[in-house]
Amino acid sequence: MRLLERMRKEWFMIGIVLAIAGAKLEPSIGVKGGPLKPEITVSYIAVATIFFNSGLSLNTEELTSALVHVKLHLFIQIFTLAFFPAAIWLFLQLLSVTPINEWLLKGLQTVGCMPPPVSSAVILTKAVGGNEAAAIFNSAFGSFLVSKHGVICLLLL
Repeated sequence: MRLLERMRKEWFMIGIVLAIAGAKLEPSIGVKGGPLKPEITVSYIAVATIFFNSGLSLNTEELTSALVHVKLHLFIQIFTLAFFPAAIWLFLQLLSVTPINEWLLKGLQTVGCMPPPVSSAVILTKAVGGNEAAAIFNSAFGSFLVSKHGVICLLLL
């Protein structure tokens, strides 16, 4: 009975391990164009599901009160889309004089221009008791800005 209780408590980690094991045993299921169609399910359905589930957990008053915190949203977007990429650029300037592979540096530059993943931004904010409505708004808005203007960040760096 103790094992069953532990499995109920750790269901998410067990699911992750099973998903990784399944991917290792049969990787063709998750490849682009495969039966799971990750180019659609991951890009659109998963993100929409995360936002939908997060939105269901909020009441309307929380969401509308979060929208009026313009200074908070401005700070988060500037930090995520301007300050952090600039800090990564400075870090890359230091790393460029080392023998680190050039493609690794380009990958770090690309990642530095991306907003935090939607799921982790919302889940971690919720876990520490933060403003979940603001996290949902900023994740969605940041993802929208990067999808429309992310190339600008990469070109500036």
